[in-house]
Amino acid sequence: MSGTRKIVIGIVVLVLVLGAAAISVAQSQDRSVDVRASAVIERDLVATITATGNVRARREVNISSDVMGRVIELNIEEGDEVDRGDVLLRLDPSQTQAAVSRARAALAQAEAQVAQQRANMVQARRELDRLEGLRARDSELVSNQALEEADTRLQVQRSLLQSAEFGVEQSRAGLSEVEEQLSRTTILAPISGRVTRLNIEEGEMAVVGTMNNPGSLLLTISDLSVVEAVLAVDEIDIPQIALGDSATVELDALPGRVFASRVAKIGNSSIQPQGGGSQGSVDYEVILTILEPPIELRPDLSATADIIVDRRPNALSVPIIAVTLRGGDEDDDEDEEPVEGVFVVRDGKAVWQPVELGITGQEHFEILSGLEAGDSVVSGPYQRIQLLRDGDAIRVEPRASRTPSN
Repeated sequence: MSGTRKIVIGIVVLVLVLGAAAISVAQSQDRSVDVRASAVIERDLVATITATGNVRARREVNISSDVMGRVIELNIEEGDEVDRGDVLLRLDPSQTQAAVSRARAALAQAEAQVAQQRANMVQARRELDRLEGLRARDSELVSNQALEEADTRLQVQRSLLQSAEFGVEQSRAGLSEVEEQLSRTTILAPISGRVTRLNIEEGEMAVVGTMNNPGSLLLTISDLSVVEAVLAVDEIDIPQIALGDSATVELDALPGRVFASRVAKIGNSSIQPQGGGSQGSVDYEVILTILEPPIELRPDLSATADIIVDRRPNALSVPIIAVTLRGGDEDDDEDEEPVEGVFVVRDGKAVWQPVELGITGQEHFEILSGLEAGDSVVSGPYQRIQLLRDGDAIRVEPRASRTPSN
């Protein structure tokens, strides 16, 4: 073999070796996992509890009728604003007016009977006085029996007069009662507010409730100057909430608007499910006062509230998605208790780092220990974070910086 041929063969072998090495390096690089990374920085974090419920007026009056009658005058419509003392509606007063006339006649009769009994008593008194005068002039003119009988008649007339006077009081009370019923045929507004429910129309009959049969609900007036959001909060979250905590409320009916609120009341007993059945979780009622309720608010609107239970200014934080669970050591021993941690980006590798977490913001966890400001952690995609192992090669995807949020 000539020297030239040897040189050519050597060059070919060198090219093949270099090509195999390049392919090996490329394949090694292809085994790297594409991930996103986020810097560990300080943020203002706000921990919230989210709950849903409905809007209601703090003061609400349901109005029913105390007397039965047909509505002959209706002065309001649903949604009207009314002042205390305004005439809302009138019921047919004819039957009650007749009862008032009968009661007045009964009172007049009782008073006449009193006058008659008073005259009878005066006559009996005069008769007794006359007999006592005759007896004083001559004891033989009037017997003891006659005096006793006259005195007895006086006592009887006095008792009859007292009974008649009681009859007057009874008749007067009966008249007051039916006059009160007559006044109740005119229904006035007990508070100032808005008519939020109207269940009666002119010409319909108002029904009086009994012990076993509730009466008809005519209408509801709500004082919407103070509006509340009534929420159902899970038992796990209740210990974190305190009276006076700040909150924000969003309404499905008014999208894009957020209303400042405060916790006004926390229920001491759980909300019982309708029908008395059992339920998987236990909820408690939490009431928020909406600080500046808009005029568009209506009772029973659906509400979603975020109750602020903690704040951390300038807290070291990482995205929630970056935190995952792994075994207690680097080999993910299944017998070890899982711990929370993140994968730190170091020299092109994902290095597992356990961390201690603080409060939870909307998008970030507070880091109490395990990381320092400026560290870079793997922050996505979620599926790849779950498959990462300590020391895996990674390739960080470049991306535009985003404004930090809590």
